[in-house]
This record gives sequence, structure tokens and C-alpha cells, in this order.
Amino acid sequence: MLGLIVRFVVAALVLLFLGILLPGFQIAGFLNALIAAIVIAVVGYAVEAVFGKNVSPYARGLVGFLVGAVVIYGAQFVVPTMRVSVVGALLASLVIGIIDAFVPTELR
Repeated sequence: MLGLIVRFVVAALVLLFLGILLPGFQIAGFLNALIAAIVIAVVGYAVEAVFGKNVSPYARGLVGFLVGAVVIYGAQFVVPTMRVSVVGALLASLVIGIIDAFVPTELR
């Protein structure tokens, strides 16, 4: 359980960093970033459950990258202070994919 909490806190910090770094990606406050991290994880899990692992945001390749961007873009409709453009979602998906490639997780 502690590992799950740490994972969401780290994801929230990454989202806050992306809000500073990327154009077209804004999120205000740690609590909203934490909610966004949870929403992205839940929607990503649902997409994986419906379409299989090859289409999940955690999958490697173009399809996983695009699904990740769609999930990030859709999260703005649930999180009140999150604003994401299409380009911002694509850039965020790319950066998160790069971070995921270098940071080992238990999901792999």
C-alpha cells in the first residue's frame, strides 16, 4: 500500500513539473496533480482492461504513446484546474514515456 501511495505522489510531482516545463500543459497545485495522477491511472487501467495490454498507455510504441496522450487530454475534463492542449498532451505523453523507460516500476 505504501508503494502505491509513493507511486501516486511521484506521478503528481511529475505532472507538476510538466506543468512548469511544457507549453499547453497547466495544472495548479499538488492536490490537483495528485487527483490527475489517480484519474490518469484509472482511465489507463480501464483502457487496458477493454482493449488489452497492447493499447495501454504503458505499452511501448506509437499506439501506447497516442493512447497515453488521449488519456492525459481527457483527464482535464475531470480535474478542475488542469488545462491541456492537444500538443501539450502529446508532449506530456512523450516525456512521461521517457521517464517511464528510465525509472523502473513493478508494472513491467
